[in-house]
Amino acid sequence: MKSNNNNVNKPTNQIPLSQRRLKTKPVLTLLAILFIGNIFWFILWLWPDGNNENGGDEVVATIDGEKITRQQWMAAMESRYGKETLQTLVNGAVMEKAAKEYDIKVTDEEIDLEIALMRSAQDKTDTAIQELTDKELRQEVRAQLILEKVLTKDVVIDEQQIEEYYKENQSLYNIPTTYRTSIIVVESEEDAKSVQKELEEGSDFSVLARERSLDTTSASLGGDIGFITTTQTNIDKSIQEAVEKLDSDETSEPFVMNDGRYGIVHVKEVNDGKSFAYEEVKGQIERVLALEQLPSTITPEAFWKEFDATWFYGEASS
Repeated sequence: MKSNNNNVNKPTNQIPLSQRRLKTKPVLTLLAILFIGNIFWFILWLWPDGNNENGGDEVVATIDGEKITRQQWMAAMESRYGKETLQTLVNGAVMEKAAKEYDIKVTDEEIDLEIALMRSAQDKTDTAIQELTDKELRQEVRAQLILEKVLTKDVVIDEQQIEEYYKENQSLYNIPTTYRTSIIVVESEEDAKSVQKELEEGSDFSVLARERSLDTTSASLGGDIGFITTTQTNIDKSIQEAVEKLDSDETSEPFVMNDGRYGIVHVKEVNDGKSFAYEEVKGQIERVLALEQLPSTITPEAFWKEFDATWFYGEASS
């Protein structure tokens, strides 16, 4: 949207602090993993084939005739992100070893719960999650759950605390139906009808969003604003009313938004709402409470010595 308009997402402070903390924790921790993990795979993809001796001399950019080689580029990437990325890789491998050693497992049901909580708490700033495939998201969530389970394996939580937490935050586990939504925002009804005509003639929604939408944030993602619900208070009501009428892979008619502009939405995916019973979320709540009790000294690096982990930098991880 234009910077002076908040018609898609409006600020809200109606969720109690304890609930907001629980809702946002899975998203924030996952994004931390994604940021470093994606850098690594980006570097790995770009790294020249070991059989190509001249790979480092490949020119990746020129400025007024001055060349920047792949080797220079990769050296800069390693300087900025190398240590942090390698540390993340070692931690991931150590946590996998620890999970086997301590017989720690992650079930599909646990992953489903975390993803449901993330989607119900998601807003349009969670662009890293929006760009993941379902398989990639599940892999990242699994890695995060292994990390949390290993770190909290020795923390004991009284069951009464778990029950009280569930009662206080029960609304968080009544997950509403979520709609994976993309939007095109235009200035006038005439513009909206023009977009609608192009869609009917076979134009791709994401391409049109990038070309025509005034919402620059979502336009850069092909119109994607992530998973939304019809109960959110930070979403334009007209958008919620439009998506509620749609099934998966359907596009709305043009509609007037709160600020007088026009929108067209496309729903890519619909996930039916679900209420999770206490027994289904007991383990998740226990883990959340255990993480809050962890001393700052307990980190993945604390397990390196146990599993004989060493690295390029020749020093204890920081």
